[in-house]
Amino acid sequence: MSLYDTSVKNKSTLQKTLWKKNIHQVPVIDKIIVSMWIGSLATRKWVKDFSDLEENLKMITGQKSQMILSKQSVSNFKLREGMPAMLRVTLRGKRAYDFIERLVIMVFPRLRDFEGLSERKFDGRGNYNLWLKSQAAFPELGLEDVKTSMGLQINICTTADNNDDAKALFESLWIIFKKKTA
Repeated sequence: MSLYDTSVKNKSTLQKTLWKKNIHQVPVIDKIIVSMWIGSLATRKWVKDFSDLEENLKMITGQKSQMILSKQSVSNFKLREGMPAMLRVTLRGKRAYDFIERLVIMVFPRLRDFEGLSERKFDGRGNYNLWLKSQAAFPELGLEDVKTSMGLQINICTTADNNDDAKALFESLWIIFKKKTA
């Protein structure tokens, strides 16, 4: 049974926990945006294309990535307008829940000194932002697949209107948060 099926069944339990009158008020995951910043690689002469990074992101998410071009020039980063800036994938529905399941079950245990996610990464409207140092933490990628180690930005967008409802949703999806120390 996948996390998506479990979350559908546990929706009424979450409704009672959050004191919602209607089942449709219970927060769900709207989308997950996985992005990889490649702007610094575009200025290096030895990097001809980003096909290996695109392939890594495709193996991680199961979808083809979208190349985002720079909208303006930034001289400090040697970035010109129209140069490749980032790769982005948007996951919705069952694929988003499958990605969270792999993140919780396989990736977080592989991270060094992982104690849980910080509660400070919520944006105030129920969305959560997570950053991983390298895409090599995903078990889909072998050591020979990762030629250039790049960080991953993961934005989890929910239908919750506040952080407490989103945190209750994440805890029902087996996501662990750090314990507050006194």
